[in-house]
Amino acid sequence: MTVSDRWLLPDGVEDILPPLAGRIESLRRDVMDTCQRWGYQLVIPPLIEYLESLFTGTGNDLELQTFKLTDQLTGRMMGVRADMTPQAARIDAHTLGQEGITRLCYAGHVLHTRPRHMLTGRTPIQAGCELFGSASESADMEVISLMLETLRVAGLPRIHLDLAHVAIYESLIGEADFDRDTERAIFDAMARKSVPELDELLGQCAAGSAGARLRELARVSGGPEALNEARRILQGASDSLDAALDQLGRVSDMLSRDYPEISFGFDFCELRGYNYHTGLVFAAYVPGHGDSVAKGGRYDAIGSDFGRARPATGFSLDIRALVALGERVARKAGAVWAPADDDPALEGVISGLRMTETVVRALPEDEGVNPTTKGCDRELVKQNGQWVVQKLG
Repeated sequence: MTVSDRWLLPDGVEDILPPLAGRIESLRRDVMDTCQRWGYQLVIPPLIEYLESLFTGTGNDLELQTFKLTDQLTGRMMGVRADMTPQAARIDAHTLGQEGITRLCYAGHVLHTRPRHMLTGRTPIQAGCELFGSASESADMEVISLMLETLRVAGLPRIHLDLAHVAIYESLIGEADFDRDTERAIFDAMARKSVPELDELLGQCAAGSAGARLRELARVSGGPEALNEARRILQGASDSLDAALDQLGRVSDMLSRDYPEISFGFDFCELRGYNYHTGLVFAAYVPGHGDSVAKGGRYDAIGSDFGRARPATGFSLDIRALVALGERVARKAGAVWAPADDDPALEGVISGLRMTETVVRALPEDEGVNPTTKGCDRELVKQNGQWVVQKLG
């Protein structure tokens, strides 16, 4: 290894430097403050856990994104968290064990074995909220509303919200009773929205069968008209499908009423989180950015794997991505420059200012340095025997 190689970081891993680090931390605080004002309590899960805990109820997708290592104390396999949602579920079900409604929020780095796509790194800063103990649509609406509020705080313009329901695909694929390989191929084609592949896989299904309905449904997406088309395709299929479509209709009506500025639609190929979501799922997008900026949904099954069945819903987002996409008004970051002077009175002035201000104290090596390069827009100067703050220049 050469000297220059020692400074290299792995692909998808990078330092976050000033001033970006300050903007990220500012938004993280604002997002967490917003969640706490809605009654969500902050938790800080550990960076690593035993694999059994991290993967409980989450399926294979998360396992592929998780770095694994051996615990030198016990010999058991551990993982570096790739998603904090299962950790919040464990905390609710096992660590806290509270009755009634529990609201938790969190923010911290997660680590992925590979980027989600070409424009992302492997160390997102995940923030999110989870609501446990309520199976009501009111809980789903609260979580969606809070997610939209955090995006407003982040300064994101023109949000589009996609709604879907896991039970629709789950019911149809179960009724069709395909072999495992065919089911995997259908799932993969649905996730990629590849209609030609679905036509090839499902083209021989009889009209009115679950497979034929699934093939038709893959072509349906858009606004309220898409829900009406889905109702036509699934008419008479099953009570569970009717219930899922009815819920999508009620939630979309509430969103139209409460958030008229938000565009929303339906995506019946949305299978993200299919392995552990159990009901309504949602994802927020901004124009010109292909990946979702926030996502979530209902996942009532995870808690039972921790020994305590609890209905649950929540959302998560990447703080780093929001900073890159948002249009937040930057907070004034100016600081006060204090000279390298040994006057005892200066020490008292600096201490007082630091109660509310950022003060950068010059050192002997700073002679000749322009204070603006240190983020300062004011300076302490001595006038008539008193130290006062004045604008630089």
